[in-house]
Amino acid sequence: MKRPDMPIREVHHIQITVAAAEVDAARAFYCGVLGLPEIPKPDSLVGRGGLWLKVGTREVHVGVEEGVDRRRTKAHIAYQVSHLDQWLDWLRDHGVEIAESVPIPGYHRFECRDPFGNRLELIEPVET
Repeated sequence: MKRPDMPIREVHHIQITVAAAEVDAARAFYCGVLGLPEIPKPDSLVGRGGLWLKVGTREVHVGVEEGVDRRRTKAHIAYQVSHLDQWLDWLRDHGVEIAESVPIPGYHRFECRDPFGNRLELIEPVET
């Protein structure tokens, strides 16, 4: 079968996971600490647990998944921010352990793990 002759246009959403018992804590972290607005899930998916968040024009879906060691993966979401240094201080003040990132030309960035083990990257373009 031939690949469709149509380009993939953009990313619609990204999904990360937490254990069922951590959904309220995930809401507190992502909505409270990171300040992401929660958006309603379709009625057909409400019973599956988790929550959906809005990031710019995209969505992050926080699903429920048991038995996953999230601290062992390099998979992550990179959130583009302004005032990276303020984010660094804010997350440290909220007990988030910060890890240095390998430099990428044109960007300042750092990595951390959310309280559930999902890897996060915060990245800011260098102003020229």
